[in-house]
Amino acid sequence: MRFVIVTGMSGAGKSSVLKMLEDAGYFCVDNLPVPLILKFAEISWHEENMMSKVALGIDIRSRNHLNMLEDVLKSVRDEGYDYEILFMDCKDDKLIKRYKETRRMHPLAQGGRMDKAIEDERALLSELKKRADYIIDTTTLLIRELKQEIDRIFVEHEDFCNFYLTFVSFGFKYGIPSDADLVFDVRFLPNPFYVDELKPLTGDDKPVYDYVMSSPKAVEFRNKMKDMLDFLIPNYIAEGKTQLVIAIGCTGGKHRSVTLTNAMYEEYANTEYGCKKEHRDIEKDRLRYICRSQEK
Repeated sequence: MRFVIVTGMSGAGKSSVLKMLEDAGYFCVDNLPVPLILKFAEISWHEENMMSKVALGIDIRSRNHLNMLEDVLKSVRDEGYDYEILFMDCKDDKLIKRYKETRRMHPLAQGGRMDKAIEDERALLSELKKRADYIIDTTTLLIRELKQEIDRIFVEHEDFCNFYLTFVSFGFKYGIPSDADLVFDVRFLPNPFYVDELKPLTGDDKPVYDYVMSSPKAVEFRNKMKDMLDFLIPNYIAEGKTQLVIAIGCTGGKHRSVTLTNAMYEEYANTEYGCKKEHRDIEKDRLRYICRSQEK
């Protein structure tokens, strides 16, 4: 029997996760009153031949009974019913943006300010987050990427580390990504923009990648950056950080930054950490050229 409690911040993706688990064969129940959790666990284990995988959604809608939750979960474990807690998290500004886009009201807002409601929710769920076996931060995750993480943990049963790396390439002329935790400038590397046959290509193309990485400076930069991240990541994890957004920039975000972002992604793609890459500005120069051509 696998019994998963899915909880977390409103708007962080709990409902989406429950749908994914249901599609994966889990028997899912959302917003069950806290006093009924022990009884639900008893029934689930009694019907284990029919329900071998169960997911239970708990969130701030049960706030009137959240003060009972710690005792209830202790009772569940004392009765011999094991469970795992998945906590869905997201940065406040992203949560506010999601609520504005959907025009939904936060459960604690009640006509008041959204940021205060989110602050209150974090406080109410703080102890539950500390007890979590898994924490997934969806700030930068696409739905398909979230599904990959859910499948990896709860379908393929792979080991999971509560830490997610995002490598983002960008062009300084378009601005630094606002959610970046670390920013690296690679404009000191040889620029393929000034090589005629490489100019129309990007760092996703092998000739550009090979050109940039043929520079000893690029190789040394990659190695030193990896050494630094290998030092920083365990320390960030120890401080409770669950994700790290690493932005790598060049002038236009098309050649050098894309190459180094790809190189760093390759270094961490098969580690215990979740890892993804994004090329924010890779197409912007081409689109600007098309727009100018149409204007003429």
